[in-house]
Amino acid sequence: MLISVHLPKTAGTSFEHSLRQHFGAQLKRRYADKPLHHHPLRRNLRAAREGLGGGHRQEAASPTGCVHGHFLPLSYRHLARRADVTFVTWLREPIDRLLSHYHYWRRFAGMPDARDTAQDTTQHKMQDKLWRRMHEENWSFEQFARRRELRNVYRAFLWGFPRERFDFIGITEHYASDLREFGQRFLDRDLRPAEENRNPEPGEGYSIDRGLRDKLERLHARDLALYRFALERRARRLAGRLT
Repeated sequence: MLISVHLPKTAGTSFEHSLRQHFGAQLKRRYADKPLHHHPLRRNLRAAREGLGGGHRQEAASPTGCVHGHFLPLSYRHLARRADVTFVTWLREPIDRLLSHYHYWRRFAGMPDARDTAQDTTQHKMQDKLWRRMHEENWSFEQFARRRELRNVYRAFLWGFPRERFDFIGITEHYASDLREFGQRFLDRDLRPAEENRNPEPGEGYSIDRGLRDKLERLHARDLALYRFALERRARRLAGRLT
């Protein structure tokens, strides 16, 4: 079974498209958790209980081939002890990820009837307290990036789960080549990138001054450390020193 953790704005929606081409009906989407919209203690406790108590018996017994979505991978640790499980995720430079996340949320202001996306529905987003507060208070990017709930998103999702446990960590900036490598190694097929859920104006708002970037890099230092780990791991993998 493949456990695919979709970290927000890291090409996870495009990755889902490729996974669906391979797994079809055996792909299970898991997006209802909404980890960023819950207090850390609540989301961590839930994942720990699932990871220890084996809350995924149905998935182990069913023909599910892949679980993909926004959830803490810790919740599948118990399943991994009883089944052949592969863990995969994608990382993107953290400040650029924040910029993309901010402008993605901004695009949905006043659009209650917007189309569904593979990630979630706009209607559901309007019910999310964090998203709603951002629009009501008209947050700037800096305000968004400084919010406690949005700091070190990677670290929040990977709480209690060793980074070394991932069998594959793709880098969004190298999406096409990493996707091809992933497909060949784990699915025995070539996968083609699908551009889903992208900002229709890629250049808008994506440039910030060096001073602000430096401040945010310090604030999101844990995510930067994870990203650098993934880059180093990728470099070793490409050099043939990591299988």
